[in-house]
Formats: sequence, structure tokens, C-alpha cells
Amino acid sequence: GTEQREKQYRAHQGSGDRHSGVTRAHTYFYTDEAKCDQHMETFLRCIDASSGSSEDGFSAIKLTALARPQFLVRFSEVLVKWWRFFHQMAAEQGQAGRAVLDTKLEVEKLQEALANLNIASKAESQQWFTGEKLGTSGTVDLLDWNSLFDSRTKLSRPLLIPNRKTGQLEPLLSRFSEEEERQMKRVLQRMDVLAKRAMEKGVRLMVDAEQSYFQLAISRLTVQTQRCFNRSQPIIYNTYQCYLKEAYNNVTGDVELSRREGWHFGAKLVRGAYMEQERERAAQMGYEDPINPTYEKTNEMYHRCLDYVLEEIKHSRKASVMVASHNEDSVKFTLRRMMELGIHPSDKKVCFGQLLGMCDQITFPLGQAGFPVYKYVPYGPVNEVLPYLSRRAQENRGFMQRANRERDLLWKEVKRRLLTGNLFS
Repeated sequence: GTEQREKQYRAHQGSGDRHSGVTRAHTYFYTDEAKCDQHMETFLRCIDASSGSSEDGFSAIKLTALARPQFLVRFSEVLVKWWRFFHQMAAEQGQAGRAVLDTKLEVEKLQEALANLNIASKAESQQWFTGEKLGTSGTVDLLDWNSLFDSRTKLSRPLLIPNRKTGQLEPLLSRFSEEEERQMKRVLQRMDVLAKRAMEKGVRLMVDAEQSYFQLAISRLTVQTQRCFNRSQPIIYNTYQCYLKEAYNNVTGDVELSRREGWHFGAKLVRGAYMEQERERAAQMGYEDPINPTYEKTNEMYHRCLDYVLEEIKHSRKASVMVASHNEDSVKFTLRRMMELGIHPSDKKVCFGQLLGMCDQITFPLGQAGFPVYKYVPYGPVNEVLPYLSRRAQENRGFMQRANRERDLLWKEVKRRLLTGNLFS
């Protein structure tokens, strides 16, 4: 399983063509850093437009527009190798198969294992935890382990571990090249500029989800920005794709991190846009398909993740969620759970989003009932936006049925007004 997971985040020649098999999302192709700066300027204008058109607006950005996609794959690959070692140690402590947040390494056993593998002496590994407030309970979970990654510059020497398959030593924590470090710095600077403008304009910034082999890096960079800007309110929203098998672990892990560090968790929940491409890549590279096997399983995952966030809203009030869905069942599920949990629309902790021109029979009643509801507005050259919209309509299998229903509802309302003499009221 760990070998397959590592393959998923490996650079691959097909990763460059991100149009193939993509039905519902715009994609960006890296040309140079100047182009990334141009994209940032476009996003700044979008933030300004959102601020001028609505109160408490949103603006969406894509990190592949702000960073070299190959760098994002490389960053994801480094993260996976770091996590793989954690799960390897967990398996040796008899904790294989546990839920992510239930997996806790005993610090003493971990230090012994590191010494036995000649990775670090007990004295050296003890220094890893100095000043991090880690291991004080005698255990280390994945979030603690990740915080060591954040302070990786404190590690005194390259850490080498034996590859179980080849027997050769390989770095536990791959070092970025100077160019990769520069790219990391540049993308964080661009996100910082956008987040500051959003905060200044009273706009919330949604970081869109992308292909899974980019997404680990994208989420990591987004969380870094949330830590800085979500201290008093949720300015930065991360996007979670619920067609991924790992969606629930991703949501629960980030919620727990926000609790420990005291910042506001902001999430947009979607089903996902890259299914065909993800499956094709998994087959080509020989790793497990990261997508849920059926649409029904994806629905279950969506409601499971949503319910977890709604429970967090009830208990902590430091969480907010956008239910970005055209699915009426998901909207009804949200309304029912909000009522059961005592979450009022005026709290503005839960909002809804649909694409402009689609599912108005969901959007307008929600707005009239006092729920915060938004229309997602695609913008750009006509020759790029129209294919995007046509792909959305084509992919959304229930779209025509909903369009027919919307037509029937409109006609019913026209007849009602004619019969009551209130055609224009």
C-alpha cells in the first residue's frame, strides 16, 4: 500500500497534460514565473470585483496558476515519503490500519527504532522534540510528526533509512534544491499578497482543489496560509474533494490541527472534477485508484465529511463550510442537520454555492429563506469559458432532469400568478 501511495505522487510524463479527461475544471500550464505573476494580478482584480459586488464575497484561486506544477508534484512526493515512514513505524508498533488520528507512536519505542536503524541516536532524536511541545504525553501522532517536517531545518544531518525493497539507504527527508526552495518561497509570497488583499477587501479566498498528485502540496500550502490569516475569522478556505477515498482523513486531520493551533477552519466541500484523469493515471502508473468506486460511495463520503464539520461548528464555532453542490439531497441533508444541531442561517457558518446559470431552483429558495448562498462565476475569454460550461453540463448527469424540473416550476409559478392576477408581483 505504501509503495502504491508513493507512486501516486511521483512525477510522470502524463502529468503535464492536465486537459485530458478533465470535464469540470479549468487547468493552467506553466510557462514561466512572469506568467504566474500575471495570474496573481488577475486574481487580485477578481478579489476587487468580489468586494465591489457583494458583501462577504468569495474569490477562488488555483495554485497551479501560481506555481510550477512539477514543483507541486515534487513537494507532494516529499510529503508522502515523510508520512510513509510514520506509518511504517506505526505498523511496527502494532498500529497498522488505524484511523489517522488514532495512530500514536510511543516516543520511547520510536527513539529506539531510529537508533536501531542508525538514523539518529537517542540524544539526537530527543533534540527533534525540543521546543516543539511534542511527545510530552509519551506519544506522537501524525500531526506532531508533520510539525517536525515544518521545522526540518533543525534536523542536524541528512536522515538515511534503508529501503525495505532494495536494501539501499535513501533519504528520509528529501532536501529541496535551491531552485525548488525559491519556488516554494515565491508561491507563498503570491498567496500572502492575495490573502492580504482579500482581508483588506473583506473577501474570503477559496483555494480550489486540483489533481490528487498536486493536492497534498496544495493543501499544505493552504494550511500554512490559514495559520497566518485565519486567526480571528476564516479568510482562507481549503477545498476537499469527496470523491477521494482519503477525503474524511483529510478533513478530520485539518480540523484537529486548527483546534490545537487555535485558528478558524474554513472548508469548501465538493464532489470532485478529475475522476477520469485520476483513474487513467492510476492505471498507467500502477497504483490504487484514489477515487471512490461508485457515485453512491462519493455521496456517503460527502455527507460524512459535511456532518463532521457541522458538528465542529456546533461545538467550537471556529469552523465554517461552503456546501458547493448542485445535489438537492446534499442541500436537504445540510438543512436537516443544521436544524438538529441548532445552527441558524444568520450565524453565517454554513453557506451554499452553485454555478451561475445552474440549479436556480436550489439557489433562490435558499436565499429567500435567509441562507448565505453564492453563485460561482466563471470568467475569462469566451473560447475558454464556453467549453468549460459545456463540460460542466455534460458531466453533470442529472443536469437535464433538473433543468426540466426548473422549467416546470417556473411554468407553475407563471400560471399561479396569472390565476391570482399578480403576474408582476
